[in-house]
Amino acid sequence: MNARTEPARAETDAIARPPLVRELLLVAGLFLVYKFGRQLATGHTGEAFHNADRVWDLERTVHLPGEGSVQNLLLHGDTLIHVANTYYAAVHFPATAAFLIWLYLRRPAHYVWARRVLAVVTAAALVVHLTFPLAPPRMLAATGLVDTGQLYGPSVYGSPETDHLSNQFAAMPSLHFGWALMAAIGLIVATRSRWRWLWLLHPLVTLLVIVGTANHYWLDAIVATAMLGIALAVIRLPQRTATTAGPGADRLVPAPRGEEGADEEAVLVGAGR
Repeated sequence: MNARTEPARAETDAIARPPLVRELLLVAGLFLVYKFGRQLATGHTGEAFHNADRVWDLERTVHLPGEGSVQNLLLHGDTLIHVANTYYAAVHFPATAAFLIWLYLRRPAHYVWARRVLAVVTAAALVVHLTFPLAPPRMLAATGLVDTGQLYGPSVYGSPETDHLSNQFAAMPSLHFGWALMAAIGLIVATRSRWRWLWLLHPLVTLLVIVGTANHYWLDAIVATAMLGIALAVIRLPQRTATTAGPGADRLVPAPRGEEGADEEAVLVGAGR
């Protein structure tokens, strides 16, 4: 029996945590490439508003619920809409960073998988931002929606004419929603608590916030979900873990050699390199 378990244990130990400095540089580099890449899409004001009209008309054609119904709920009180604006402004990046840090420290193989998925989704989103500039619903008069950030605060955006630090015509897809959904999926996969499904509240609240504050259309979240689904289908999920050596010390169980799944074992063993 020892002869069968020792090789498996040795191979799971090979799933090392990636070097911290390399990961910090990689994640920071990816963020900067995305941030500056978005700036290439600025200046396409006419096209962005034309696309906004098309998206709005398409949503009405397929009978999606109006974004105004969500905003009306938030506008019942100044406190509620202020909380929604704060959530939009302050939760997006810290929540994603906390998700990656926790995986890095506690589930290295899941971290590598999640980082790759987020990188692919973000890169695909950048392509869409460059090829399909889209004005958010808060800018489109036809929606009848208000810019809650400007009216009630806090707002992460200035006037489009003077705000040169962000591209406000990059509404589709919504990375606020895409990243939130990936964080929830990643935590559900990487943990075993019976309460882990509550992580889905994060993307649900994020969806209501991005729509209610008029920063995104429903279609922005739908496209983000589709892109994430494709990325998850292409970038294979780590195998389920088996608990060893105490609480929280989950390890991947490699597939037996020569059987179905051996190829994935090789991928996982090399994931941290």
